[in-house]
Amino acid sequence: MEINIPVQSQLLHILLVEDDEVDVRNVQRAFKKNHISNPLHIARNGLEALNKLRGSDDIEKLDPLPKVILLDLNMPKMGGLEFLQTIRKDPDLKTISVFVMTTSDEESDKFAAYNLNVAGYILKPLSFERFVKAVSILNHYWTLCEQL
Repeated sequence: MEINIPVQSQLLHILLVEDDEVDVRNVQRAFKKNHISNPLHIARNGLEALNKLRGSDDIEKLDPLPKVILLDLNMPKMGGLEFLQTIRKDPDLKTISVFVMTTSDEESDKFAAYNLNVAGYILKPLSFERFVKAVSILNHYWTLCEQL
């Protein structure tokens, strides 16, 4: 007996939490350049991301929930570290893999992020080519990881 699983359910959904439009476009371009077809959802700050993950504040809940979050730290309304603290306390969201992608090279930010169980801390490269390479490595990582 063969079981057919719809392709959409096999794709790993990804949430990008980023307030800088240039960085959003760079991620989208890097996905395209690496032939990454995973659905990419975008939130402009931590508060908007929480609303998308929980389906609150008149924002429809993402379904399925993303398995990976790409998170900037420096954002308006709710920054990345506050967002991380919030989802790590939420039983429905705490297992989502989070990769920080930021310009912050501060040791205190790295320490705080790793204490909140991030899967990786990536400094945003200056060149687009290096950024494409970083996204390619991430794609290989989440393709290899077993997901619940």
